[in-house]
Amino acid sequence: MIDPDTQAGWVPETEPDEDGEEMPLSLRLSIADTLTLGNATCGFMAVYFTTTGILIPHLTGSDESGMARHSAATAVILMLCAAVFDLCDGLVARKLRSSPMGAELDNLSDLISFGLAPAYFVLVYGMVADDAHQRVAAVGAIVVLLAVVLRLARFSCVTLKDGMFQGMPSPFGALTVVSIVLLELPFVATLMAIIGTAWLMVSRVEYPKPRGRLAGAVFGWIVLSIGLLAAWAFDAPGGQLLLQTGCSLQLVMGAVIPLFATARRVHNFRDHRREARAAQLP
Repeated sequence: MIDPDTQAGWVPETEPDEDGEEMPLSLRLSIADTLTLGNATCGFMAVYFTTTGILIPHLTGSDESGMARHSAATAVILMLCAAVFDLCDGLVARKLRSSPMGAELDNLSDLISFGLAPAYFVLVYGMVADDAHQRVAAVGAIVVLLAVVLRLARFSCVTLKDGMFQGMPSPFGALTVVSIVLLELPFVATLMAIIGTAWLMVSRVEYPKPRGRLAGAVFGWIVLSIGLLAAWAFDAPGGQLLLQTGCSLQLVMGAVIPLFATARRVHNFRDHRREARAAQLP
């Protein structure tokens, strides 16, 4: 069987021994599976820091803005770490193979880290921001969560050409959503951008898979983003400007990639049409 995410062969399940005892579950987990579980752990802890550092102080009337900033930065850094785990588990699985549970573990972990965590971040934003509307923000959070659910479900069922994703990858979408929130745009603009990102995740726009040099570039961008968040969290000189610059670049990439993909599809369509016309000529 083939893992739809990594395109690597799954390790066949071990046959029961002569006494009818199966291999313990702990021995079935591969190195790639362990990285995938790290992805899920980071997503859960992002929800934890969003709750304890942002939501609870707001509900209790605490004025410690620094704590909220640190917790928001920590939550987003954890999502970035989850993206690193998600990137590495695919690379490791292609080299060392994954267990039969690899694909399922990957989808479940992605749902926590790139579906639940960013959706919850949007929900809490709607509760604590001065110009936000809680119920409308809750709708935006649900849209993000359902977009990730639909994307992961479709990913498990649809076979695409090697090296491409259909729709914005969920890690990229999650980081784009939290970047929109951190930019502190007007509420209507924030909500529209979030819904637009959710639409891109379920669209048919093709995105390249992070392999080779692209994987290195993605990893470097994540490390840079963590540095920008740390500078903002510790109120470093220019930290706010650096954070806004990083978030803006994330949004620009999210908008430019679909434009390039659309232009490529139009170019390919014109080439095929031109070839078809040439073939019909005597």
